Amino acid sequence: MLTTQTFDHRYLPAKDPGDRTRLLIVLHGLGDSLRGFSFLPEALKIDNLSYLFLNAPDPYYGGFSWYDFQGDSKTGIRRSRELLLKLLAELKEQGVAARDTYLFGFSQGCLMVTDLGLRCPEVLGGICGVSGYPSFLEEYPAQFSPVARNQHFLITHGFQDPVVPFEPSARGFKQLQSLGIRIDYRTYEKDHTLLMEELNDIATWFRTRLAGLGTSA
Repeated sequence: MLTTQTFDHRYLPAKDPGDRTRLLIVLHGLGDSLRGFSFLPEALKIDNLSYLFLNAPDPYYGGFSWYDFQGDSKTGIRRSRELLLKLLAELKEQGVAARDTYLFGFSQGCLMVTDLGLRCPEVLGGICGVSGYPSFLEEYPAQFSPVARNQHFLITHGFQDPVVPFEPSARGFKQLQSLGIRIDYRTYEKDHTLLMEELNDIATWFRTRLAGLGTSA
């Protein structure tokens, strides 16, 4: 049983009792909670993947947020980044290697998993962000971690997204690609949501990463 003192959380072990070494950390979007993506294990259907669902640190109208999107967002992003780095250290102490740690984030969660992947000092198994945008572009590449260009990202977005506009987000991720960040960028005819087609693509991508045992190959 994995646990953390850093976040309110729910741990769901892999269905395969013989292989529970790989862990997907799930970050929700603005105003949501760890319950918002409770459907993900059944949607992805990856029996050898465990899940750690988190509540973001700040209360927000019955849910939670990772940062203040209307005010000084960067202070909150930096704070949440440090908490997530602390979480990774806690999990490592419990035997979860960085290469066996995977990230999934939606909207604000997408921003946070992207930010974490670019700053993390170790290569993770894989990072998937949905319907978000990258932050701190003005700090890159100077503030990339030494292994940022060895991380693997899957980013998905919809052309009709009214919450996170597609064009500026796409420009930001293209900028990261131009700096050598490995981003598999996929687009869909959707708004600020998740499609079944998209979930199937995400599942296939995670299975590919898992088959490589989380290496940077």
